[in-house]
Amino acid sequence: MIRRRTALALPGLLLARPAFAVPAEGLVQGGLVRGRVAPGTRLALDGKPIRIGPGGEHAFGFGRDHAAEATLTVTPPGGRPEAQRLAIARRDWPVQRITGLPPAQVTPDPDALRRITAERERLAAARTTDSARTDFAAVFLLPAHGRISGVFGSQRILNGEPRQPHYGFDIAAPTGTPILAIAAGQVVLAADFFFFGRLTVIDHGHGVNSLYAHQSAQHVAEGERVGAGQQIGAVGATGRATGPHLHFGLSWFSTWLDAQPVLPPVTG
Repeated sequence: MIRRRTALALPGLLLARPAFAVPAEGLVQGGLVRGRVAPGTRLALDGKPIRIGPGGEHAFGFGRDHAAEATLTVTPPGGRPEAQRLAIARRDWPVQRITGLPPAQVTPDPDALRRITAERERLAAARTTDSARTDFAAVFLLPAHGRISGVFGSQRILNGEPRQPHYGFDIAAPTGTPILAIAAGQVVLAADFFFFGRLTVIDHGHGVNSLYAHQSAQHVAEGERVGAGQQIGAVGATGRATGPHLHFGLSWFSTWLDAQPVLPPVTG
């Protein structure tokens, strides 16, 4: 895998005449765009309004399988709406084969499926949070130290059976390794799920949230406010896991994003 250290969070939308320019680094499948615009500016991505903070802070992103184009509508203060076509770069996704999982974790029984469905609905509801906080605009911190053992977007083959893509990235580390919040925020979900094991989701504002799974211990509760770099849990192997690791996810509302380009390099 070729590691790209290009930051998707370089200056956001820059006011130019006659149009706004969007940084090419963010226009990629799985990409996160963060930036600032002049107060009073309005933005909409593919017709969906984008929340703008008091200092012009904003964020949006593109999913793993986003189409080749998107439309950004920009309305400057006192100006007219202007629609821009954005070219979204396509990515080639690797295939990851994982063996040794318990059969019930690959093909759950009816009772487990009912539990999984309820948990998916609960997670989806947490990821709809649209708070006014702007913690997402800060520089993100690394959630754990270890070895990268899984990457975003890879097609998963579990015990020889194709499954949905991997919507996060994995950091393998010994059980008990501290897990840190990548930015300040508020815990919107803290639970024990069938697949994710002990799971924490933190809202960083404007639909940007981070997810920490397979924890051996959780140190925060729902509704709790956390600071950047605060220990929120510990690496483990709860849920569907073949060994201790942190599954880390980043998303903009329901859109999973590739977190690696906007995080510091993973170190052991």
